[in-house]
Amino acid sequence: MLDGEVPLTYTGGWLDRAGGLRADPDWTAARRGAAARIVPLWRDRCLIAGDPPVPVRLDGAAGAGILDAGAEPVFLGLADGVAVFAVDLSALPEQQALAVAGAERAADVRTIVGGLAPAEAALQAYARGLLYWHRGQGFCGACGGPTRVRDGGQLRVCAGADCGRLLFPRIEPAVIVLVEAPGDPNRCLLARHRGAGPDGFSLIAGFVEVGESLEDAVRREAAEEAGIRLASVRYRASQAWPFPAGLMVGFTAVAATEEVTVDGVELVDARWFTRDQLRERAAAGHPPGRDDSIDRLLFTGWLSDQD
Repeated sequence: MLDGEVPLTYTGGWLDRAGGLRADPDWTAARRGAAARIVPLWRDRCLIAGDPPVPVRLDGAAGAGILDAGAEPVFLGLADGVAVFAVDLSALPEQQALAVAGAERAADVRTIVGGLAPAEAALQAYARGLLYWHRGQGFCGACGGPTRVRDGGQLRVCAGADCGRLLFPRIEPAVIVLVEAPGDPNRCLLARHRGAGPDGFSLIAGFVEVGESLEDAVRREAAEEAGIRLASVRYRASQAWPFPAGLMVGFTAVAATEEVTVDGVELVDARWFTRDQLRERAAAGHPPGRDDSIDRLLFTGWLSDQD
């Protein structure tokens, strides 16, 4: 995030993650109980209540009780000295999970994020990503032995004989880029992915591959999907995107030529749009970018630049 900008959604969490303390099992165990604050989730969905809906947070006796109903709690950090844990209730039927948490329904955080404070959205996304990882790491990929939670849930260790493999939460980096045309008038490239509607234009994006820098990935994605060679690439900002385990890294770039050749596999169309055309699309009900995604920041920055 650049100075003076609004924080990106799911980013800018305020918790003290207590990296120097959470490795002590006695310390994390002592943080549990009535003094802890609990963030319950069910199958990657936050448990919500109220109108407008907000995620349920439990503390006191209610928080202590829910620890017995879910999987082992995962330590997220300290909020003003209070320990915050995430608890996965996915093993329970939905109605039982709602009852245990005192919630009204379960919902994807992306459907309610517009009504959450940035720190709350960041906390919910952090909990979601970490619990998702835990559910898929019950066994070691090297020897097949069971794994055990360590460091408050920020690490799992294989308990298999003669193994002891350490499993850290996996993050999957992806790049997204707003490409500008090389000449006048100022234009940016929007692409329509296979399966998108007739007006479903968005930015070029893709996952980083082994052996690539972030900038290399931007250049490769632009070349593979749209046949565009980039003259320059500039980092803009990054965003936590735990759906399920992403890190979105945003760039702007300038193309070397205006010629576009879509691959016909991922992209079915790609066009250059002026700022006025993007504003017209927004007025017609097709605003550029998602409300909660870094692409909105890239579009907003480009539209605010002077022609």
